[in-house]
Amino acid sequence: MTGSALPDGCRSHVVDVAGTRIHCVEAGEGPLVLLVHGFPESWYSWRHQLPALAAAGYRAVAIDVRGYGRSSKPLAIDDYRMVRLVADNVGLVAALGASTAVIVGHDWGAPIAWTSAMLRPDVFTAVAGLSVPFSPPSEHRPLDVMRAMAGDEEFYVEYFQEPGRAEAEIEADVRDWLLGFMFTASGDAPPPDPAVGTVATVARGGLMKDRFHRPDAMPSWLSEDDLDVYASEFEHSGFRGPLNRYRNVDRDWEDLAAFRGASISVPALFIGGDRDGPTVWGAPAIEAFAETLPRLHRSIILEGCGHWTQQERPDEVNAALIDFVTSVA
Repeated sequence: MTGSALPDGCRSHVVDVAGTRIHCVEAGEGPLVLLVHGFPESWYSWRHQLPALAAAGYRAVAIDVRGYGRSSKPLAIDDYRMVRLVADNVGLVAALGASTAVIVGHDWGAPIAWTSAMLRPDVFTAVAGLSVPFSPPSEHRPLDVMRAMAGDEEFYVEYFQEPGRAEAEIEADVRDWLLGFMFTASGDAPPPDPAVGTVATVARGGLMKDRFHRPDAMPSWLSEDDLDVYASEFEHSGFRGPLNRYRNVDRDWEDLAAFRGASISVPALFIGGDRDGPTVWGAPAIEAFAETLPRLHRSIILEGCGHWTQQERPDEVNAALIDFVTSVA
């Protein structure tokens, strides 16, 4: 990461959390708002939210999740299990000198945020999830469910399971892969061709990038400079750590067995896009919010928005987040 990538008024620093290095970019003073990114992203995915939350009177802290950027990258696959990531968040709040925080997550960051609030509502007193709605641990093993969804193909999470396989595809040309993946999952991409299939599944023996689209011109929410920031991060850090998160989905299911069917007791916000796969697939989870998120503040579906919620629609996301954190302050 170069200094020029930092939004005005932000500072970058590294925090020691029980021996794990967590890189933070923060802005502002006031109640703590912790921002947790997804795959394949970084703290930079919150570049539009950091100044807005700071201007509204909050201390906004965007992290590099373990395995990403300047944060620690343990080698063992099971060091990326959900309970470890929740522990990172709990320890980080204390290391930052706070006792509580509002936690906000996007993509994989959303389940990390939801689970942090579910396990430690005393620390995470409110939670917002973008793209991926809250769904409590179920009776069904995740990879079994995903295999059933994919039919004769491989669901992308299954494709990511074998160490080294997806890494080889992505790291052959990091920048081009990121561009194809990010554009294809966005609201600007053409609709999937039913005869070809979606990027959510991979043909047996094929590659994810076989179904990527690439823009004729960069979309408004992702500039060449933005893409350079992401590519630079991953060219240095690689993809082993980020992909290891996916390799723990069944282990998480076992770890969190005691919370099957649980609800989240703290105030909650959900924001998704009507062109975002996880939001569309998550319709049953959204319909269950009355039971699973009994203190839901709002559930917002942005028309025409794809997967990169806070980057594609920064103004609307900022307004919704500020409204939410103000309501729980």
